[in-house]
Amino acid sequence: MSVKDWLLALCVVVAWGVNFVVIKVGLQGMPPFLLAGLRFTLVALPTVFFVPRPRLPLRWLVAYGMTISFGQFAFLFLAIKLGMPAGIASLVLQAQGFFTLLLGALLLGEVLRWNHFLGIAIATLGMFVLAEGGMLNQTTTGLTLLTLLLTLGGALSWAFGNISNKVIMSRHGAGLNVMSLVVWSALVPIGPFFLCSWLFDGQQAIVASLTSVQMSTVLALGYLAFVATIMGFGIWSSLLGRYETWRVAPLTLLVPVFGMLSAALFLDEHMTLLQVAGALLIMVGLLVNVFGGRLAVLVRARSAP
Repeated sequence: MSVKDWLLALCVVVAWGVNFVVIKVGLQGMPPFLLAGLRFTLVALPTVFFVPRPRLPLRWLVAYGMTISFGQFAFLFLAIKLGMPAGIASLVLQAQGFFTLLLGALLLGEVLRWNHFLGIAIATLGMFVLAEGGMLNQTTTGLTLLTLLLTLGGALSWAFGNISNKVIMSRHGAGLNVMSLVVWSALVPIGPFFLCSWLFDGQQAIVASLTSVQMSTVLALGYLAFVATIMGFGIWSSLLGRYETWRVAPLTLLVPVFGMLSAALFLDEHMTLLQVAGALLIMVGLLVNVFGGRLAVLVRARSAP
């Protein structure tokens, strides 16, 4: 990758890491489902009038939108609204990588290797340690069993979205513009988000949050829609189109690093030693999952006569 593209990739990773802090700020003045619905409204409109509709069956467009957009962010926004620390959320959400591996094996017949099983085991242990640290410090952190499970629900929804994306690309990927998929699929969750907001938050809460909307919420919506989604996915899809996946995809491991750093800097979120241990185990699990197979190949190559 050129220096320019490395810098672009780094900008996207930083933007996605800070994204969790922005969500936390936006949710201080607006219910979670309403904030998510407005986010995807801004992503879809008016962009859909300038981006051609992706050529794929409607059922796959709906499947992608309801999983990677609605399911992921319904769980994530609700978890953060209920107190899930933004930094820890950025890390726990990366469990989507492990869920994707398991779903790929179950639904697509993909083969799992030793490093995948080892990575899942290490990260699962890290989740237990992280949860235990939260249980012992509920007075100082919003990490509870409920918020952890909700965030994992978002990770599972993201994984289902990855499977949908894999099927879409394998069957209809020829000439498919990834940005058109992102923009048009953003239309799918708008109605469900607003319906959930009306059912769970109530009309009075919706009207109150819209009529007395804070500037911080407006800026958060702009960031979530235009920086994290349209700009982020636009640059990322461009990089994936010009470079091998193995060069680009592992950079997402830096997202929780910037997520936790920005949460500590802007939200004054601090982790206990037990939570730090759990976070480190999860990161080790992610690294083993992504790089374990390649390291084994290098070791065998160097030990060969």
